[in-house]
Amino acid sequence: MQIVACPADTPIPGSFFGDSEAGLIGDRLYLRADTPLHSVLHEASHYICMDPARRAVLHTDAGGDYPEENGVCYLQILLADQIPGMGRARMLADMDAWGYSFRLGSARAWFEQDATDARDWLREHGLTDDLDRPTWARRG
Repeated sequence: MQIVACPADTPIPGSFFGDSEAGLIGDRLYLRADTPLHSVLHEASHYICMDPARRAVLHTDAGGDYPEENGVCYLQILLADQIPGMGRARMLADMDAWGYSFRLGSARAWFEQDATDARDWLREHGLTDDLDRPTWARRG
C-alpha cells in the first residue's frame, strides 16, 4: 500500500465519508494533514483485510461483510498500539467520538468483552498471530 498525501483543502480521492476522512483507490491510501489517524488506520485495515479480488478493483467503497468489518475494527486498534502517541486507549476513545457503534455501547467494551469473533477472523486469515499481534501480512 502506498500513502499519498493530498494538499490541504482539496477533496481526498477515494474517501467514502468525504471531508477529511481517508480514501482508498487501488493500492493507494489517500490522506491530508487533517485526516484523523483512526480513519487512516481503519482504511488501511480494510485494505489489509479484504480478499485479493476486491483489492484488485478497490475504489472508494471497501465493501466486505460484517465479520470482515469487525476484523477491520479490531485490527485498527491493534495497529494503533504500534504508533507512538496513539495507542489503544486513544484509538478506542477516537472510535467512540467518531460514532462507531457496538452492542456493548463502546469500542472498549466491545474490544475487551465481545470481539472473540473478530480475533478469530483475523487469525483465520493470517492477519494476527496466536498472541494477538499483527502479522504485517495482507489477506491472501
